[in-house]
Amino acid sequence: MDILVVGTGAIGGYYGGRLSQAGARVSVVARSDYDTVADRGISVESPAGDFVFRPHTVLRSASEVETPPDVVLVGLKVLPEIPVADLIRPAVGPGTAVLLIQNGVDIERPIAEAFPDNEIISGLAFICVSRTGPGRVCHQDYGRIVIGRYPEGSSGTAEALAELFRKAGVPCEVSPDVVRARWQKLVWNAPFNPISVLSGGASTREMLESEEMTRLVRAVMEEVCAVASAARRPLPDDVVDRMISDTRKMTPYKTSMLLDYEAGRPMEVEAILGNAVGIARDLGVPVPRMETLYALLSALEQRNPHRASPA
Repeated sequence: MDILVVGTGAIGGYYGGRLSQAGARVSVVARSDYDTVADRGISVESPAGDFVFRPHTVLRSASEVETPPDVVLVGLKVLPEIPVADLIRPAVGPGTAVLLIQNGVDIERPIAEAFPDNEIISGLAFICVSRTGPGRVCHQDYGRIVIGRYPEGSSGTAEALAELFRKAGVPCEVSPDVVRARWQKLVWNAPFNPISVLSGGASTREMLESEEMTRLVRAVMEEVCAVASAARRPLPDDVVDRMISDTRKMTPYKTSMLLDYEAGRPMEVEAILGNAVGIARDLGVPVPRMETLYALLSALEQRNPHRASPA
C-alpha cells in the first residue's frame, strides 16, 4: 500500500513510522522539518522500542507527488488557518482514500465536501505522544487507534489499514460508526485539554489530584455525553467513570493543547470545544461548563497575537 503522510508532527511521525514498519511504502510531506527529515528521518522514542522512520520519499508539498497514493494520511492540527483540502488536493487521485487522524467532532465534513467522490476514513488516536523537536517524536503511553469509513459503514481500505497497524504492534479497531467513536474521544478531550491550559499548566495527574478540578472534569464529560445522545450517538453508561479511572492510571501527561499553548502555537479550540458547543446549541442541549471553557479559551487565544504559525 502506498501512503502519503501530510503533517510530520507527533501523530504523522508516529503512525507513519508504524505503517512503514508494517511494510507499507510511506512517503511524507514535511514543511518546517523538511531538511531534518530528508537527511535523518524521524526519530521516535517509545516504550515499545525506539526506532527511526525513514520515509520512502520526503516532499516539500503534495504538488510534488507524481503518482497519487492509495491513502493520504492527514496528521495536521485542526485549525482555521490550515486549509487541509487545499494542501492535499494535488495528491488525491480518483482512487485515493483520505485518512484523517485528528481531534474533535464534525471535522470530516469539509474534507468530504471537498472530495465527494473519494472515500473518507476518520481516525482517532488514543495516545500520549508529542513532537519534541525537528524530526523528533516522543511516545509516552498508549497508542490504540480507531478508524472507520465516514460517516458510517464498512470499508475494505480501513480493514487493510487496520491489518498494517496491528502488524506493527498498534492496536486498531475498525468502527462501523466512527462518528460515535469521535464523540467518545471528545468525552476525554473536552475537559482535559482546556483545563490543562486554563489551570496554568496542570498535568493529567495534577488535574485529578484536585477534588474541584475532578468535579469539573466529570461535569464536562457528562455534558459531552448529553450532546452525543441528542445527536443520536449515545455513549456507554460507564464511559465517564472509565475514562477518569484510566486517566488516573496513565503516565502523568501534558495535553497536546497545553504543549501548543506553552510553545506559542495555535490551539485546537474550535475542533475540541467550538464545534461541540455549536452542535449543542443547535440541538437545544444546555452545556454551561463547556460554554465557559470555550469562552475563556477563545479569549486566551485571541490575546496571543504573536503566537507561532502551526508547523
